[in-house]
Order: sequence, then structure tokens, then C-alpha cells
Amino acid sequence: MPCSQTRTSPLRPLSQLAHPREVIRQFTPNWFAATMGTGVLALALAQVDVPGLRGLAESLWLLTIGLFVLFTLLYTARWVLFFDEARRIFAHSTVSMFFGTIPMGLATILNGCLVFGINRWGEGILPWVEALWWFDVGLALLCGVAIPYLMFTRQEHSIDQMTAVWLLPVVAAEVAAASGGLLAPHLVDAHTQFQVLITSYVLWAVSLPVAFSILTILMLRMALHKLPQANMAASSWLALGPIGTGALGMLLLGADAPAIFAANGLGSLGEIARGLGLIAGIVLWGAGLWWLLTAVLITLRYIRHGMPFNLGWWGFTFPLGVYTLATLKLAAWLGLGFFHELGMLLVVALATLWLLVTALTLRGAWHGELFVSPCIAGLNK
Repeated sequence: MPCSQTRTSPLRPLSQLAHPREVIRQFTPNWFAATMGTGVLALALAQVDVPGLRGLAESLWLLTIGLFVLFTLLYTARWVLFFDEARRIFAHSTVSMFFGTIPMGLATILNGCLVFGINRWGEGILPWVEALWWFDVGLALLCGVAIPYLMFTRQEHSIDQMTAVWLLPVVAAEVAAASGGLLAPHLVDAHTQFQVLITSYVLWAVSLPVAFSILTILMLRMALHKLPQANMAASSWLALGPIGTGALGMLLLGADAPAIFAANGLGSLGEIARGLGLIAGIVLWGAGLWWLLTAVLITLRYIRHGMPFNLGWWGFTFPLGVYTLATLKLAAWLGLGFFHELGMLLVVALATLWLLVTALTLRGAWHGELFVSPCIAGLNK
């Protein structure tokens, strides 16, 4: 009998938590990074012309919707039931950055609506997608302005403690811009198309220069203070996010710019926007290649010295995913085999990382190990 009890104890769900309500009390926006990684894998698999793979991609997109709804309910419940503890996030120098994962996770769902949803439910979903896109734009701008403002006024930061998570609230606007590039050609009204296109260019400009200024500081920080501690190992991949998204956004916006500008009496600017989109996409892709290779080397170093799992590992997926999508988009534009072959290799790498991180996340969630809020870590439970 004692042996039987020993076997069943580790199988009890949430065994590391004092009470099941701790799932809500300890829930943080970090979990929305899982929707970003799952959603971008669905979009990447949809670009691969392999029988049956599109069905798998659509299933992952539906899973992303389910996860986003679940996480939204859990996080809303935390604010309702544990308001005083939940609001501590605004003063936390790391966890607050993950507010940016919420609009970015929503953006992958909206992109999936255009890739999968129209075929499943018809074009009647487009007004809903457009409305949610504008909502996503508002969330992205709020994160991109409010979180840096809190950094400047309430939070404690130092250059030696800086990591690439500073990018998360800023990049949300850029992700919304890329989504706008996908949405615009699906809209019926030419003026509405023009509004979405111009708004997306503005969002791209709001995000990318700020992201590059953070990347500049990040390089200085790593040169002076070396790599972050092991529990922030995956943050080295976050630098690839704004670069890959920037490249993808310019390619998507430039692709339909000629038709949209022409329909609004600015035909001569359309071809310029298309050319700029291609050149900017190639240049940013090249910059991303440096960060990709550097991130691989940094990760190999972390692996040799030990790299504990945490929710931050989802940082491996979305940046690689958007860079993969940009690579596949360049392959379609340029018709060069190099981009296509590399894109396929990146899809395989992305899928492999997603499987690994998902398995470890499910195990950690089952035992309750991942439900830890640093904002209240010092409080008695």
C-alpha cells in the first residue's frame, strides 16, 4: 500500500501548489507567449505545400484560439479575485514587459482568420476581424507607450540587469502592422483599405526604430556585463523578433501597396512602396541573420552550462517563427531556391522547438511548477 501511494502522489495535478486557486493567484501574462508560439507555427505550416499539413496548421490555429480564451479568463479572474496582488505587476521590471504578449497573441489569431477562417466560415467574418484588428492596434499602442512610461517613472532598472524582454511591449505595434498588411487586401472598401495600410505603416514606424535603439543598448550591455543568467537564456532569441517582424511587415505592406494606392489616387507611390518593401525586407532579413546565428551560439553556450526550463522558453518560438515567415515570403517574391530551402529548414526547427517547449510546459503546468508570479513571490501564500 505505501508503494501505491508513492506512485500516485507525483501524478496528482497541481501537486506543487498549496491550493488549486493558486493557478489564478499566480497567473501572469507570460502564458500568452504560448499563444504567440503556437499561432506562428500554424501560420508557418500553412506555407508548406505538403498534403495534410494545412489541416494540422488549422488545428494549431484553433488550439491558439482556445488557449487565448482560457488565458484571458484566468488572467481576468486574477484581477477580479486578487486585485491588490495583480496590480503589483506594474512595478515589476520584468513581468510587466509580458503585457506585450497579449496583443501579439491576438494578432496571430487574426492572421489565422484570414488564412484559415475565411475558407471555414466565409467572408462574413471579415467585419469581425477588422474590428478586432483595430482593438489589437489600441492594445499594442497602449503597451508600447504605457510600459516604457512605467519604466521611466515607477520601475527600477539597471544596465547590467537588462535583457531583450524590453522589446516585448514595443514590438506589439510592429506585429499589428504586419497583420494590417494581411488584412488590407481582404477589405472591400478602397478607402478602408487605405486607412488600414497607412495605419500599418505608422505602427511599423512606431515600433522598429525604438526596437533598434533597445537592441543597440542590449549589445552594449552584453559586451560590458556578458550574458544574462541562465533562467533568461531564451531571451537571446527575442532580438530576432522585431527584425523578422519588420521584414515581414514591409513585404506584406509592399505587396498590395500598388493596388491600394492606385485605388485612392496615388498610383505613382504604390510602386515606390512595393520597391521599398522588398529592399527593406531583404536588408532587415540580413540583419536578422546575424542575430539568428548569434542566438544559436549563445544558446549552445547556455546548454553546456545548464539551462533550467521556464515559460521564457516560449521566446524561442515566435521570433524564429516570424523570421521563418519573412524567409518564405522572400522566397515567393524572389524565386530564389536558397530562401525556400532555408525557409523549410527553419519550419522544421520551429516545429521541433514547439514540440519540446509544449511538452515541458504541459508537464510543468500539470505539477503546478509554472504557476509562479514573481510580483508576489515574497508574500506568504
